[in-house]
Amino acid sequence: MKILTGNDLKSGAVVWWDGVQWSLHVEDAVDVGDHADTILARESAARRVNAAYAIEAVRDEHGVRPGHIKERIRALGPTVRPDLTLKPADPEAGNWVI
Repeated sequence: MKILTGNDLKSGAVVWWDGVQWSLHVEDAVDVGDHADTILARESAARRVNAAYAIEAVRDEHGVRPGHIKERIRALGPTVRPDLTLKPADPEAGNWVI
C-alpha cells in the first residue's frame, strides 16, 4: 500500500492524502497505488502541500499505519510529550510508534 504525506503549506502541519484533500490524520490516508506521481504533481502545482512524497504503509486492525518508524513519528506527533500527540486519549499512543 502506498500513501502520500507532506506538510501543509499554510501551517506546516504533517498531512496525509485522503483521496480528495489533505488530512491531519493518517487514519484518513488512502492507497494511491500507481497514481502517486500524478497526484503529487497536481497537488504541488496547486501549492496546497510542501515536499509531498509517497511512502509504504500497511492497513491493520487500527487503520492505516506508516511502514517506517520516521513516518509513524510524523503521524503521531511529539514522542517526548504524549499529551501533545494527535491521539492523546489513546492509551496505546506511545506504543503505536514502535
